[in-house]
Amino acid sequence: MAKKLKVGIFSFTGDEGCVIYFLEMLNERYKEWFEMIDFKYARVLKRRNVVKDIDVAFVEGAISTKKEEEKLREVRKNSKRIVAIGSCAISGNPSNQRNFFNMETKQEIDFLLKRFGHNEKVLPISEFVKVDDVVPGCPMIEENFVEVLAKYLKEFKIKNK
Repeated sequence: MAKKLKVGIFSFTGDEGCVIYFLEMLNERYKEWFEMIDFKYARVLKRRNVVKDIDVAFVEGAISTKKEEEKLREVRKNSKRIVAIGSCAISGNPSNQRNFFNMETKQEIDFLLKRFGHNEKVLPISEFVKVDDVVPGCPMIEENFVEVLAKYLKEFKIKNK
C-alpha cells in the first residue's frame, strides 16, 4: 500500500467557510487526493476521528474558549505541521470583531460570554501554538491551499501511483 499524507482538518470559532471551501475542492480533486491523503481527522467527512500521528493539520477559525485552546494544543502536540487556513485562524478576523466593541456593548454581551465559557478576547491560533504555514483568504484561497498541500506532499515524500 502506498504511503499517504496523514491529514487533519480542524475548525474552531468562525463560519467554517474554509472547511466548506475545502469540501468543494475535494469534489474536484477526490480521485487525485484519495491516492495521497489519509484523513485522520475531518469532522465533515467521517465520524471516527483521531487526533494522533498527524503529518499536517489544517486549522481554520480563531480561538475563543479555554476548551478550544486545549484542543488546539492537543492538535499541535500530535501534528508534525500546522497550517492556519483563512483569515480567522491567521489574524482572528472577522471572528474577533467583539474584541473591538465599545464598553457598553461589551457589558451587554458579557453574560453570554460567561454563560458559554468564552475568553475575554478572540485570538488567532498563533497566539497559542507554533504555526508552520498559512493559507490566506476568507474563505482561503484555493491556489494557495493547493501549493501548501503540494509542498507537504513533497516534504513527506508522498508519491501518487
